[in-house]
Amino acid sequence: MAKGKQATVFFCQECGYESSKWLGQCPGCKQWNTFVEESVKSSSASGKGGGKASFSRTGNKPVKLREITSGAEERFSTHMEEMDRVLGGGIVKGSLVLVGGDPGIGKSTLLLQVCRHLAADKKEVLYISGEESLQQIRLRAERLGDFSDSLSLLCETNLDAVEDAVRKSEPAVVVIDSIQTMYDEQVSSAPGSVSQVREVTGRLLQLSKGLDISIFVVGHVTKEGTVAGPRVLEHMVDTVLYFEGDRYASYRILRSVKNRFGSTNEIGVFEMRTEGLAEVKNPSEFMLSGRPEGASGSVVVCSSQGTRPIMLEVQALVCRTNFGFPKRQATGTDFNRINLLMAVLEKRIQMQIGDCDAYVNVAGGIKVQEPAIDLGIVMAIASSFKNRPIPEDVVVFGEIGLSGEVRAVSMAQVRVQEAKKLGFSTVILPESCRESCQEISGIRLIGVRNVQEAIEII
Repeated sequence: MAKGKQATVFFCQECGYESSKWLGQCPGCKQWNTFVEESVKSSSASGKGGGKASFSRTGNKPVKLREITSGAEERFSTHMEEMDRVLGGGIVKGSLVLVGGDPGIGKSTLLLQVCRHLAADKKEVLYISGEESLQQIRLRAERLGDFSDSLSLLCETNLDAVEDAVRKSEPAVVVIDSIQTMYDEQVSSAPGSVSQVREVTGRLLQLSKGLDISIFVVGHVTKEGTVAGPRVLEHMVDTVLYFEGDRYASYRILRSVKNRFGSTNEIGVFEMRTEGLAEVKNPSEFMLSGRPEGASGSVVVCSSQGTRPIMLEVQALVCRTNFGFPKRQATGTDFNRINLLMAVLEKRIQMQIGDCDAYVNVAGGIKVQEPAIDLGIVMAIASSFKNRPIPEDVVVFGEIGLSGEVRAVSMAQVRVQEAKKLGFSTVILPESCRESCQEISGIRLIGVRNVQEAIEII
């Protein structure tokens, strides 16, 4: 093939599988209709650019496992406790971190605040933007406060120029905003395409490991809420963080879904203010603010997010339907789980709610998928149906099976300690968890074995 001749290649948008022709189903990830057509040059960028930032720590020789010395990763703090928590204790040197989120949610603001703290700690930081001008970044920075001279800005989208700037300045931390705007000249497809994102991420990974530089990469998300581009992007990086929350609400949640250096499903809570993002040190108290007094269908549950217990208010509204088909709606939790729990109530304790509309809401807008809130949802539905309020000093948690039994959940002691710290006097929990929490004094524990026992408490 002549030099520079264009070739057509098909890429899977989910896993990055490459094929010379279009396929209905991807052989790699088995997904349907995921192939897109792109034009690439015959001389692959991976063949030419791969050696520019290649690295080797062992001299390309096999090493015996027992000969490798193990030790703690070298970390440094961002001076933001919520950020350090999600990262697993701080930024690991030589790590590649992907930060995704909806447009306008505050990804750039969060990373600029991290850069501000790191620069104040006398660490060289390079912020590279492919979406905003230097003046726009300066306007945002003025809202956040004073910045040290250790922070440098660069507006560039050419990956070769970015790599040269990083090698010359040798910073401790680099921020790329965003990965979809960067392009490699040796890849002929447009910026943001599957091949561009994959090639750019590969070179940034080599740059990070080869020079021992921590790199933060901002990624756009699709309407489904996943990072735009090939799924292989999330496999290549060390850590994947999602910045979530309603852009019209004041709080934001930073969630870790992958972390090679720490716990997954860890969260950090922030509040969006005029001067930037402020850390929420006690998210339980923040989520319970404004709770109604003496209202039926409202109960406090304890959910576990990583290693952190969080108190949430679950609200339910049950009323007779005016139509032939009852309506069910869930906000903040799984809709199918609500239908399952209502079926358990009908079958196991003969609660006639099949002809009722049911609305379940996790107050505050947070999304919870943990089954430990099942018992709280059931008690909120029963409270609304019978119009009997649950005492305000009661916390509920437990998983419910199809037979109506209440199953044990993890971290029961931590949940009870959190309830005690916030001033609650009673905890309704699975009977199998009650014994492990007996040593905690100053709070009443009520163990239940099935849904019937829990409903009788109301």
